[in-house]
Amino acid sequence: MGAHLPILQVVLPLMAAPLCVILRRAEWVWGITVLVCWGVFAMTASVVADVLANGTINYHIGNWPPPWGIEFRIDKASAYVLLIVSLIGAAVASYARASVLKEIPADRIYLFYTNFLLCLTGLLGMAATGDAFNLFVFLEISSLSGYTLIAMGSDKRALTASYRYLILGTIGATFYVIGLGLMYMMTGTLNMADLAQRLPDVVGTRTILVSLAFLTVGLSLKVALFPLHLWLPNAYAYAPSVVTAFMAATATKVAVYVIIRIFYFVFGGTHVFAEQGVAEAMMGLAIAGMFVASIVAVFQSNLKKMLAYSSVGQIGYIMLGVGLVSVSGLSAGLVHLFNHALMKCALFLALGCVFLRLGSVELKDMAGIGKRMPLTMGAFVVGGLSLIGVPLTVGFISKWQLMTAAFEADLWFVALLIPLSSLIAVVYIWRVVEVAYLKPIPEGARELKEAPLSMLVPTWLMALAAVYFGIDTDLTLGVAIDAAKSLMGEGL
Repeated sequence: MGAHLPILQVVLPLMAAPLCVILRRAEWVWGITVLVCWGVFAMTASVVADVLANGTINYHIGNWPPPWGIEFRIDKASAYVLLIVSLIGAAVASYARASVLKEIPADRIYLFYTNFLLCLTGLLGMAATGDAFNLFVFLEISSLSGYTLIAMGSDKRALTASYRYLILGTIGATFYVIGLGLMYMMTGTLNMADLAQRLPDVVGTRTILVSLAFLTVGLSLKVALFPLHLWLPNAYAYAPSVVTAFMAATATKVAVYVIIRIFYFVFGGTHVFAEQGVAEAMMGLAIAGMFVASIVAVFQSNLKKMLAYSSVGQIGYIMLGVGLVSVSGLSAGLVHLFNHALMKCALFLALGCVFLRLGSVELKDMAGIGKRMPLTMGAFVVGGLSLIGVPLTVGFISKWQLMTAAFEADLWFVALLIPLSSLIAVVYIWRVVEVAYLKPIPEGARELKEAPLSMLVPTWLMALAAVYFGIDTDLTLGVAIDAAKSLMGEGL
């Protein structure tokens, strides 16, 4: 059975999804989802340990060798992303019960968990597959289920947000398929490793350059790279709290991984990423996103929307590292991919606790809530400090690594922009702290209880992880550096 864990970690949630449709009862489908998600995490942890000990795993589906058959190729980079997705999935599933009962109509709860498992399947498959078209299939599984999850929000604006995400997500997926089709036309293969070997012979052709352009735009839409981020703020703001926490911590992170895999592995041997100005353009957009999105976040009154714009800015940090085209830059991007997943998951889970008791995440309604829900807001503050990049948190490790990479590339001006943009995060996090702790509780305000332990425990798990991995970086930064060296060695 151990030999089949690479495929079982994807198949298990896929098979559990229709089981939720059959059983339908809310308690049963939640229990199945939790068991499946923790089972997937255990499988992924085993796969990661195997990769770290023995190197890349090549799993041939149906014993058909590539490039004729579909291959799951799990190296250190993909194992890293699989661990993020499975950990977040398990934590969010454990958290979901009370929040879903509050925000999802009773007759749709089984559909919620069905789509949650399908979205998890798609994200895991995207990270594990070594076939470029199979990646598109998993991308569509995660996207279609994601649109449905967002549309289940209690606010009617969730439907509009989901529709906008559907339109832009479809455009992004179409661009990806067009780019992939052009590559297939020139190489005759869809296996990523095979593509990497054949592309250098045809890289000078206009067809391949057009393919690269389509892939870059399509995947940048999925990543929500500024200014292609228009779907993200409303999608995060009006989706159910569980969906926002899960997608903010996983969906864009997996899309970043796909960009890294395409640019550094598939196109790596061609040097086209650096030579065609793609890296410079990506860095410019990343820096613009770091500042523009963060400034917009300062003026948001809805805290979920505030954190959504913050996510666009944080994606800028990740893509800046990717655009530096160096081991230190790529490792900074990879480690921030993991670190941002932890901190943003903690923040959105804390807001889900607030919404459960208060029925709102508007800043004007949260006066004195730090005294009324101290455990919940304590976790929010820890996540906020991580977002700012305070020492002993994961955010500091990411930004320090990114600044180091910028100095190594003699881009001192870029290095100075990183802490400068972080100061904007101080402003919007302080706005929340000021209202929550320094403003008095309104007269006549109803008494609020803390969120149930089933929600507080996962929230604090993410918050404490954001501190622990800011102190002990052997796993996160160590694996990120190894993965970056592997990708750079195979490519640029």
